Amino acid sequence: MSTADRFRAAVDRRDLAALGELFTEDIRLYSPVKFTPFEGKPMVLALFQVLLRTFEDFRYIGDHTGTSQTSSDDASVPSAVLIFRATVAGKEIHGMDLLHFDDDGRIKEITVMVRPRSAVQALGEAVLTGLVADGLVPAPQGQ
Repeated sequence: MSTADRFRAAVDRRDLAALGELFTEDIRLYSPVKFTPFEGKPMVLALFQVLLRTFEDFRYIGDHTGTSQTSSDDASVPSAVLIFRATVAGKEIHGMDLLHFDDDGRIKEITVMVRPRSAVQALGEAVLTGLVADGLVPAPQGQ
């Protein structure tokens, strides 16, 4: 079973321990709602904990494999794209997870793309609320 298949299965089972086994220690996750990446296994796993609570009716509907460049390397690395659908706060989301793998087949980088804009906004608000509730980020000023 490929790492992408194992990732997909772990997400389907909402199994954070299995996800953690797939990530490098220095994994980066590029979010559609934040310019700088979430960095490091503890933070990315905490983010997944929030995401798995936030998404309603999350399901992967397709995948593609190949190679692509990561944000930090000029070299192409093995990659997979997992296409998903979900709902957040009543908004239907179309999205994809771009996974980049290291030489050992572990996930070293994830880029998440989501559309439409109204869904991106709903997702951003829901994830921020979850991150604040879990004590992972401070509450925005004025709240």
